[in-house]
Amino acid sequence: MTEYESRQVTDIPVLPQTKTEEEIDLSVLFTVLWRAKWFIIACTLFFAIAGGIYAFMKPDIYRADVLLTPTTTDSGSQLESVASRLGGLASLAGIGVGSGSSGVQKALYALQVLQSRKFIGNFIQKHDLLVPLMAAKGWDKENGELIYNSDMYDVKHHQWASKEGRVFKPKLLVATHYFKREILQIDIDTEAKMVTVSIDFYSPYIAQQWVNWLVEDLNHEIRFQDMTDAQNSIDYLNQQVLRTSLADTRSMLYQLIEQQTKKLMLTKVHQEYVLKTVDPAVVAAGPAKPRRLLYIAVACVLGGFIAVLMVFIRQFIRNNRKN
Repeated sequence: MTEYESRQVTDIPVLPQTKTEEEIDLSVLFTVLWRAKWFIIACTLFFAIAGGIYAFMKPDIYRADVLLTPTTTDSGSQLESVASRLGGLASLAGIGVGSGSSGVQKALYALQVLQSRKFIGNFIQKHDLLVPLMAAKGWDKENGELIYNSDMYDVKHHQWASKEGRVFKPKLLVATHYFKREILQIDIDTEAKMVTVSIDFYSPYIAQQWVNWLVEDLNHEIRFQDMTDAQNSIDYLNQQVLRTSLADTRSMLYQLIEQQTKKLMLTKVHQEYVLKTVDPAVVAAGPAKPRRLLYIAVACVLGGFIAVLMVFIRQFIRNNRKN
């Protein structure tokens, strides 16, 4: 490179760096928002009012809950030690070895039964809950009565409404899924070994009654199952005693019969067989749902966001038209 060429290269002025047109100027954005402040405020207030109206139109939902703990009434460890020596014979008699004898394990099993379609369906049918469960839409505090959906249920004639030959009576399976999804709540504290069973409903009195019925029916269901299993095991073991002549085997069979007899006795004595009430359900003093302030707050945020978005879109369209 010659001296003239090198001088020419070095003499090229360096232009200062400037912002590109694509870069966003925060001051411009602030100016755009400030000019449209009344529109943003009005839109936010409109959404807040709409959210408030929607929140106050929703009926109050009351919650009744009961605190439970597993009972420890069975003598599972002694039974397992005897049953382990008999192996397959104990299994044929319906006696599990090392599985499900503790109160905690039995309580977990009971909670699975509580959430089963069979138990909930039987619960709805036993207490005739289909009408209040599926046709109610609110609670009349003055009269202390449920408010029913007249399009579904005729309160005057005590029958499901019909139209063009079609009866609006819901199926039991639909009611079961609704009860499990919307009405029943179960919270398990594994560390404290506590269970909270809750019922959400329009009436605080009905919610309390239902949760008490649930605990009572659940204990009865598990108690009846264990009663049946114990009696069947005793019958089977008695047959085996008559068939064997070995003294050691007969002695162990008698021990198994003794333990199953104790189990059978416990099922007939204890009403709170698998879950014991620590804190009973009470009538709720106020509604648990809906959270109306939360509805209004979310509506305000949504309204403000939509308003700002509309302002930016409008400004973007204006800029494109000028260009």
